[in-house]
Amino acid sequence: MDGRTGATAGGPGARLEDISPPGRVAGPDEGIGIDELALAARNHGLPLEALRYDVTPPGLHYVLVHYDIPATASEDWLLTVGGRVRRPLTLDLPTLRSFPAVTLRVTMECAGNGRARLAPRPVSQPWLVEAVGTAEWTGVPLRLLLDEAGVGADAVEAVFGGADHGVERGVEQDYRRSLPLAVASGGDPPVLVAYGMNGSPLPPQHGRPLRLVVPGWYGMAHVKWLRDITLTDTPFTGFQQSVAYRYRQEADDPGEPVTRIEPRALMVPPGFPDFMSRTRVVRPGPVPLEGRAWSGYGEVERVEVSTDDGRSWGEAELAPPDGNVWAWRRWRTSWAAGPGRHVLSVRATDATGRTQPVEQPWNRGGFGNNLVQRVPVLCVPER
Repeated sequence: MDGRTGATAGGPGARLEDISPPGRVAGPDEGIGIDELALAARNHGLPLEALRYDVTPPGLHYVLVHYDIPATASEDWLLTVGGRVRRPLTLDLPTLRSFPAVTLRVTMECAGNGRARLAPRPVSQPWLVEAVGTAEWTGVPLRLLLDEAGVGADAVEAVFGGADHGVERGVEQDYRRSLPLAVASGGDPPVLVAYGMNGSPLPPQHGRPLRLVVPGWYGMAHVKWLRDITLTDTPFTGFQQSVAYRYRQEADDPGEPVTRIEPRALMVPPGFPDFMSRTRVVRPGPVPLEGRAWSGYGEVERVEVSTDDGRSWGEAELAPPDGNVWAWRRWRTSWAAGPGRHVLSVRATDATGRTQPVEQPWNRGGFGNNLVQRVPVLCVPER
């Protein structure tokens, strides 16, 4: 289902549009509203101190659920593969597990990460920089299922349908996204139809019993509660593909699609925090700094740290490559802290030369916002 609209209960003329207004940006003095706070309470980000983990525990990994977590019964779940194929498939979970399994360590980031810091602010889930996590996903390479079904010569895209259902900007829909056939059937690394996370079955909030994992792509591509794969001979034009996840400057701008993750580095907050402001408190002397860096375009090759609010930069030490190109990479350095207020910053550069901006370009959806992180620090002596 690409989307449908119609009257709702409650009398003549009731419309879905009345409860789901078009996407907008906040006014100059408009604070975060109750609707955004409700979204923030439902979804959660990674506590930045959890960047210390090579693999994020499932309960600390970021979560974004567009609609509701659907009720799923693993024992009778079926995945269909159809459309422009020679042999349509209907697969239960035991059959899926009979295919050769692959485990991939993949960093996943929400496309809207950083949105809350934009000005004017796009009104939506108000992420700061915490919408990220890295997990070890286990499942079947999608290309094996496509080979089994036999891809038609005229197929150009694979469309993935989830079981989550809701309304967005007046459009009633199941969550659906597509990938170009070259990406869907690629193998380095493969797109996964995953049923495991960190050695256990998928938790409900992460798509139990099946989800898509697309290494290097923002989270909107990793369709959860996956129940159908349809190959098409024309590009998919459903809501989440052609309306929601686009880089655009104006409301009527068709925009460009959101795809791969822009490079980003984050710092484990040093010292200890003030409860409300989250300002970090450290003592004078050597302060270890560490964090993670990643990119959807290839290996991160350089991480730089500033301890003077971006006026000067020094290169941090990167952990040796471990073959997990699509997972974050550890970095570390040391800072000689002196008394007073400081702002620490960090930025990553990947193998393609992409680097994080110090002034963030703006778009209406707040997507791909990889502005350098700024960490306020107060250095005080021991009491």
